[in-house]
Amino acid sequence: MNIFDSQKKQRELSEKLIKAILIFAATISILTTLGILFSILFEAIEFFKLRSFWYFLTGTTWSPGTANSQFGALPIFAGTFVITVIALAVAIPIGLGSAIYMSEYASPRLRDYLKPMLEILAGIPTVVYGFFAAITVAPLVVKAASFFGLEATFNSALASGVVMGIMIIPLISSLSDDVIKAVPDSQRKAAFALGMTQAETIRNIVIPSALPGIISAFLLALSRALGETMIVVMAAGLRPNLSINPLEDMTTVTVTIVNSLVGDFEFNSPETLSAFALGLALFIVTLILNMISLSLIRKFKEKYKVNTL
Repeated sequence: MNIFDSQKKQRELSEKLIKAILIFAATISILTTLGILFSILFEAIEFFKLRSFWYFLTGTTWSPGTANSQFGALPIFAGTFVITVIALAVAIPIGLGSAIYMSEYASPRLRDYLKPMLEILAGIPTVVYGFFAAITVAPLVVKAASFFGLEATFNSALASGVVMGIMIIPLISSLSDDVIKAVPDSQRKAAFALGMTQAETIRNIVIPSALPGIISAFLLALSRALGETMIVVMAAGLRPNLSINPLEDMTTVTVTIVNSLVGDFEFNSPETLSAFALGLALFIVTLILNMISLSLIRKFKEKYKVNTL
C-alpha cells in the first residue's frame, strides 16, 4: 500500500506541475496580448488628443507632413480592404481546391510529392514575392487591362493582391488538408453505402465535418494578408487612394504604419503617433474578425453535432 500511495502522490504531483505550467503559458499569452494592446492604446490616445477621432475614421484625405496635415484614414482602410479581398479571392479557391484534391482524390504517393511542393511557397521571403509582383505580374496586369480597353497602373492593387493570394495559398491548403484528412473514414464509407457519389460525399459530409478547421485556416490567411507589407510597398505603392478600382495604385494600413515610423518627425508629433492609431484600428479589426470566426466555428460545431446524433 505504501508503494501504491507513493506512486499516486507522484502522479498527482506531476499532474499539478503540468497544470501549473499550462496555466503559466496561458497567462503569458494573455499578458503579452494585453501588453501589445496597451502599448498601442496609450500612444493612440495621445494622437487623438491632437487630431479628431471622427475625422480619422471618416476623413478622405491622408496627407501627413504638409502645411495642413490631414489624417483621414478612410483611403488607407479602403486600400487594405481591396487588396485583402483580391488576395482571398485568389487563395481560397486554389488553396481549398488543392486541399480537397490532395486529401480525397490524390494517391498517397502523389500526395507525398504535391504537399511539400506546395508548402515551398510558404518559405519564400516576402521580398521575393514583391519582386515577382513588381517585375512580372504588374506588367501582365497592364497588358491585360489594355487588351480589354482599360487603363491600369504599374503599381496596381490587383498585382499586389494576386501575388499576396499566391503567398497565402499554403496556409489555406496545408491546414485545410490536415482537417479534411482528419475526418473519419467511417463517415465516408457510410455515405458511399447510402449511394452517394464521391463528390456528394465531399460536399455533404466531409466539408461540413471539417468546416470549423477550414474557417480557422481562412482566418489565419486573412490575418496574414492584413499584416503583409513588403509586397504592397513594391507592387502597389504608398499613395492613399479612396477607390475600389483594383487597377489603380493604393496602400494599406501596415505600409502606412511603417512609412509613419521611419520618417524624420519627432516621436510625439501627429505624423508619428498616427502609426499607433492605425495599429489600434488594425488590432480592433483583427479582434472583431476573430470573434466572428469563433462564433461561426461554434455554430457549425453545434450544427454538425446535432446532425450526427
